[in-house]
Amino acid sequence: MNTSHSHANGGAGPTKAKAKAKADEKEPVIDAGLRSLDHYKRALPKWRYDLRQRALPLVRWETPYLAWMQSTLRSPALDSYFAITANLGTHTFFMIGLPILFWCGNGSFGKGIVHILATGVFFTGFVKDFFSLPRPLSPPLHRITMSGSAALEYGFPSTHSANAVSVAVYAILCLRSPDNPFQPGTQRALEALAYFYAISIVFGRLYCGMHGFVDVVVGSAMGALISLVEFHYGPALDAYLLANSWTGLCCLLLVIIILIRVHPEPADDCPCFDDSVAFAGVMMGLEIGTWRFGRSAWADIPFDLYALGWLVVILRILFGVLVIFAWREVAKPSLLRGLPHLFRLIERSGLSLPRRFFMPASEYKNIPLRLRVDNVMPNVSDLPNLITAVRHPGRGRSVSVGPQSAADAYETLAYRERRRRESVSVGVSNGLRNRSSVQDIREQKEQQQEQGQQQQIEENTAVSSSSSRGAQHNRPSDFEKLMGEGTVVVSPVEMNTTDEVNGDAVEPDVYIGQQDELGEHEVFSKLIKPRVRYDVEVVTKLVVYCGIGWLAVEIIPVLYEVIPGLGAGHLRVA
Repeated sequence: MNTSHSHANGGAGPTKAKAKAKADEKEPVIDAGLRSLDHYKRALPKWRYDLRQRALPLVRWETPYLAWMQSTLRSPALDSYFAITANLGTHTFFMIGLPILFWCGNGSFGKGIVHILATGVFFTGFVKDFFSLPRPLSPPLHRITMSGSAALEYGFPSTHSANAVSVAVYAILCLRSPDNPFQPGTQRALEALAYFYAISIVFGRLYCGMHGFVDVVVGSAMGALISLVEFHYGPALDAYLLANSWTGLCCLLLVIIILIRVHPEPADDCPCFDDSVAFAGVMMGLEIGTWRFGRSAWADIPFDLYALGWLVVILRILFGVLVIFAWREVAKPSLLRGLPHLFRLIERSGLSLPRRFFMPASEYKNIPLRLRVDNVMPNVSDLPNLITAVRHPGRGRSVSVGPQSAADAYETLAYRERRRRESVSVGVSNGLRNRSSVQDIREQKEQQQEQGQQQQIEENTAVSSSSSRGAQHNRPSDFEKLMGEGTVVVSPVEMNTTDEVNGDAVEPDVYIGQQDELGEHEVFSKLIKPRVRYDVEVVTKLVVYCGIGWLAVEIIPVLYEVIPGLGAGHLRVA
């Protein structure tokens, strides 16, 4: 006993010091909550971090109410409906569908739609990366989606809501304009369809557990504002650019490039910037193409569906889609192969502008030519899966419970740490009480009486269905208890966390568990760290999508007139 006592007090002093030094060298399992909070404190400037911390309680406050609403309304039919219709608000849907407007005589309306969508995608991505706010927590929410990449983005604001509302508002404004060619009955039906489309997409984001109330409200407001600006001032800007020389066009392109450069850098590897660059490129190609096409001899060629016939129109669309895919398949690998040499020369001259998560050209030799640089437009190799998803939409739906991205994992850890601290503080405050006050005793008695009465009522009342039982017992406060319960494990790191790699603090490995509700099994996997991203990807994406916009509005319509049987020049009025 004395020996052990001496070891405990004095004899073990050097041993303790060595053990402490060893613990400093090799950090044990990191305090998850503190680590997650430090992640954003390190990754963001202080003023942005402070704004994020002020907005974060809104996301946490609304989560249990969203979970209660989802639990109350859920059914297999609604799950499938909202998962499928969410595709009508995606970038891919609009990127494939928009060129058809230009090829079928609706160039003016198509240009307006491109303007509002490109602006909406860019600025919602801008705000997402600026605040770096997570989506509402899962659990308690269930994530219902057909897109694996959507959950990787931040939550605030909702791009789906901005897209849907902007298209609906712009369509309604056009339907109510004096130039509207539709009959009153058709106009009312189209307006009702626009309202239904917007409401369905926006509410679907809440139902599917992908966004919160604040996300969809702010996203919808941004979409409506963008549409109002485009409808009232867009035509005047187009007329100004068309009537003036190339200087006005170059100024507009320069503004777009500057906006890309000042796009905020996110705390995590979020694909929002990729989407913003892609649509900025489309906007640039659109402006170049319409400016050139409007000044050409082909500008006055009309489009008449009945005169051309359905067969010719379908062939025109198929030809245009093939040209766009061919351009993308050729241009992307060519740029990935050639641009690194140019970027190394620029870097040597000291003109490079590095961006977080992107590796400079001097640090790599070659780039995989089949690199998937975006999720906006599918590759040719993705077409079979896309066709299968259209033919069997239910197969692509997934319902998962648990973190799906770095932002989800860090928020789960942060909320777990917050709950631990609150429980400790409550325990300390309760330990300081020696006895209950008279008011406390009264409140306890009243609570016990209410519980007894409620229990008696429940025993005497037969509940007819399980759904009604769930409605009685599942309150928002019940779902709040599930917040922070997602499976997230932070592993030990072999190096001190103050070390840095490429200027960024080393992060520990994070493992997440997702419960697949449809497959009825839990997937426990390592949170995928950002892949190597190359500095040339931004310019590659910009050039490729600029070319897509240019092809759609100028090159392909001109090719129609060159290829026998596809042109409409014979319909031109002399």
